[in-house]
Amino acid sequence: MGFFAASGLLLLLLPVALLATAGEGAGKRAPPHRILVDTDVDTDDLFAILYLLKHDRAEFDVQAITINTNSWTDAGHAGNQLYDLLYMMGRDDIAVGVGGEGGISDDGRMYPDIGGYFPIIDQEMSTVGGCRYRQSIPQGGGGRLDINANYGVRRAFLPQGKRSYSPLQQPTTQQVMIDTISAGPTNVFLIGTHTNFALFLMNNPHLKENVKHIYIMGGGVRSRNPTGCCLKNDTLCVPRQCGDHGNMFTTYTKNPYAEFNIFGDPFGAYQVFHSGIPVTLVPLDATNTIPITEAFFKAFEEQQSTYEAQYSFQSLKITRDTWFDDQFYAKPNGENDFAEMELMNITVVTSNEPYGVHDGSNPFFDGHASPKFNLLEGGVHSGHVQTGLDDSFCVLKGSIKGKCQDGYTKEMEGPDSVAVLVAVKAKPNRNVKSPLDREFFENFLEVLNRPEHTGQFNFTNQFPRYKEIMYKPDFKHQIKGKPVIFDMDMSPGDFVALMCLLKAPLAAIDLRGILVSGNGWANPATVDIIYDVLHMMGRDDIPVGLGNITALRSPDLGCEYVKAIPHGSGGFLDTDTLFGLARVLPRSPRSEIWCS
Repeated sequence: MGFFAASGLLLLLLPVALLATAGEGAGKRAPPHRILVDTDVDTDDLFAILYLLKHDRAEFDVQAITINTNSWTDAGHAGNQLYDLLYMMGRDDIAVGVGGEGGISDDGRMYPDIGGYFPIIDQEMSTVGGCRYRQSIPQGGGGRLDINANYGVRRAFLPQGKRSYSPLQQPTTQQVMIDTISAGPTNVFLIGTHTNFALFLMNNPHLKENVKHIYIMGGGVRSRNPTGCCLKNDTLCVPRQCGDHGNMFTTYTKNPYAEFNIFGDPFGAYQVFHSGIPVTLVPLDATNTIPITEAFFKAFEEQQSTYEAQYSFQSLKITRDTWFDDQFYAKPNGENDFAEMELMNITVVTSNEPYGVHDGSNPFFDGHASPKFNLLEGGVHSGHVQTGLDDSFCVLKGSIKGKCQDGYTKEMEGPDSVAVLVAVKAKPNRNVKSPLDREFFENFLEVLNRPEHTGQFNFTNQFPRYKEIMYKPDFKHQIKGKPVIFDMDMSPGDFVALMCLLKAPLAAIDLRGILVSGNGWANPATVDIIYDVLHMMGRDDIPVGLGNITALRSPDLGCEYVKAIPHGSGGFLDTDTLFGLARVLPRSPRSEIWCS
């Protein structure tokens, strides 16, 4: 449910931004609007990026894309998917920034190239850390496992780009932001968590004047969540998120106010909103009036004349096919009057009252003689900070809804609020004969199917001789050795061991299957590398099973043991890509969706 809320939000964000700037430079040819996109590379973000790339570069010129590394995807998988997407669109000129090894010292000193792997409140001097907010995102199906692989569509469809992640050569997020914004006035699109851009603003105040406007996807101001509501006469139904401001389906019993993108780093979002740069916000208030409808899905299915339209539809379709009820399609409620914009006074809640009470939850204040970043003792950042999904502080006695407000884009008056232009409603289709009830649905399909600025090829057109052939040797009449099941966590050493097992004589070792621990040195979607190795060795007969995503007796959503492995160089970033070497492997017909 949260995915489709974000999806509709993105589809509204882009035309609002484009319309807001379309009138500038009237009477003369204005220079193109330079754009930097900061994204978590969730499936809906791919729609937004493709939509942007379809526009004339003489008007809207995407200069760079940087990746959130503390949200819905992991750095190595997200980076390579972006490289392939840009290659398909013929846009290898767009800089891609990923990660960084910098940190923040205990006294608040910020070092260059902070990778953004953690929210600012938890960032220390390395890429090792916890998952205070990120634990709200499932690690397995329906979460990072599926989003890292785009439900398997990425491997099946996208061409293999000339660029890829390579250790020591990959541009970092902060360097790409500095280079892009230093070059001239830039519009910044934030369609994930705000960590990266908040770090940029805090470390480079002299470049703030080059940021022309910030467009934000996220938050919920006056929104009322339409999911989890009960029918009037249904006495057995128990309401869930019905009427909540937020969309946190994993933690609404502790925090019914937050939306995923803002919750990922509330303090980072606060820095962005309070930066003094003009902000346009498209929150859940607008999302709830542009649901994905069955009519839109059918129209999309019939309009796929470009590779980018095909990739977008296949991504949407496989997501629909993984849903087990009829809630994929939403029915609009009430009237909708397009992107009606309203100026509101807003802040982002970063901690909970009472302020100034040190209870061990707030690293900005707890254990410090003076607060980090010179924050005000007793100020809005000094209260209890939600520690996780089971934070007892957030329990409201007598209610199934929690009381924590971390990440809430709250409407308020007073010195701690800032004026923000907010989209509050979606626009109905002016064509009353159209089966599509939203103006943007027609625009989105028309733009994606334009012959201009279109994709060059998909994977099968890039490699016309490629065939999905499963290589399964016949060992029926051969002498077999000891049967072996190999249990691995996909560390580089494990892949070396796997190659040794595959090279051993069959009469000595008969490799019967591979079990994969999804809670070790690589993220679960890295299982695709195993399939590629087996395919290269002609052993597509060997089954691969993906095991637990978390340690035994640990909750599916939690942080236990997560601090054991770095997220950057030498850690997940390198193991998820096999230090960049995975790109030279042949592409197996099997992928993570085959795992059982």
